[in-house]
Amino acid sequence: MATRSLHAVQVRPPTGRPIFTILDRYLLAECIGPFAFALGAFLLFEFINFFFLAADYIINAHAPFGLVLRFLVFRVPLVIPMAAPFACLFATMMAFGRLAADNEITALRTSGVSFMRISAPLLLSGIVIFISTYLINEHITPVTVDLSTRSFYQIVYRTATLPVEPQFFRKDPDSGRTFYVDRVEPDGKTMDGVMIFEPGKSNFFQKVTTAQKAYIDNEQLVLRNARQVAFRPDGTVAYTVTGKDITVPLPLQETASKFLSTTNTDPYTMSSKQLGAQVNAMKAQGLGGPSVGILEITLAQKLAYPFGSFIAVLIAIPLAARFGKKGRTLGVTLSIVVLFVYQLFMAAMAALGRNGEVNAFLAAWTPNVVTGLAGGLLLYLEDR
Repeated sequence: MATRSLHAVQVRPPTGRPIFTILDRYLLAECIGPFAFALGAFLLFEFINFFFLAADYIINAHAPFGLVLRFLVFRVPLVIPMAAPFACLFATMMAFGRLAADNEITALRTSGVSFMRISAPLLLSGIVIFISTYLINEHITPVTVDLSTRSFYQIVYRTATLPVEPQFFRKDPDSGRTFYVDRVEPDGKTMDGVMIFEPGKSNFFQKVTTAQKAYIDNEQLVLRNARQVAFRPDGTVAYTVTGKDITVPLPLQETASKFLSTTNTDPYTMSSKQLGAQVNAMKAQGLGGPSVGILEITLAQKLAYPFGSFIAVLIAIPLAARFGKKGRTLGVTLSIVVLFVYQLFMAAMAALGRNGEVNAFLAAWTPNVVTGLAGGLLLYLEDR
């Protein structure tokens, strides 16, 4: 009786057709609780995992707990693209499984509501979560991961254990210079092993400047006792200058904190636009191999990973409708199994993409396409 009244409100709304009917709100309400639980559980698991990795600094190195906590909190958004598909899969399996177990889906279909119409609000929510996850991964994650990295370096500096900092490059698109820094000292200002490559018109690099030490003064990079080598177009040395300080403008007039930041150097913290520019610049210089492959697969995954939220909903709806009557335990089990297979597929294709054996975008999107087609077919068959 309750189901018929819901259907009546949907078909004959008193004040025009609403955007979200009572049926839509009812179905979405069923998913909100399981989605929040699964998302929170996944993020908490990752938080605890990060905590165990950082616990050594608290226990043995006596690092400030506040710094470690800040490092952990800022690290969590990095796993949202993986947490959101699991939460969508779990919520859909639990909600639709409950509806199937209580014969509510059967009642709705008997009343004339098609299975595709019942599925519509959840599919739409999958698209919304996909867009939200992509925006978080594109605009928020780079900032939080950079803050997390800064917190980590503050931890190791305070515990008097110098980190092995990653070597990084920085390209100045205005001048064409490429900056390389081997490491940054604990004061956060002094750099060791600095090299600047300046391109020429007829050869790859026309001038190379190196220095054992360098520091930033306002918007200038000062290289102490630098060595500068200029090359002719045929590759022979034109001249060499050694033993003097050389001042070079920073890329795009950056501040010291921006220049030394890991943002825009770690592919996992770059935006799609920055990653694309980096890949194009490396290819234009004739570079290739695993270094470019990692950037290409990461760029492709920027969109492919968040899209997994929609794929999770697409495949969970027919599975829940088909197996929901067998209990919620089966729903939880199927969620874990499907997610494991999907992640394993993604990892395998990503490895092929990084090695250059498969096109990076094909490698990133193949699991979504295959899983999406399977989910679409199951949804079609269930609707029939």
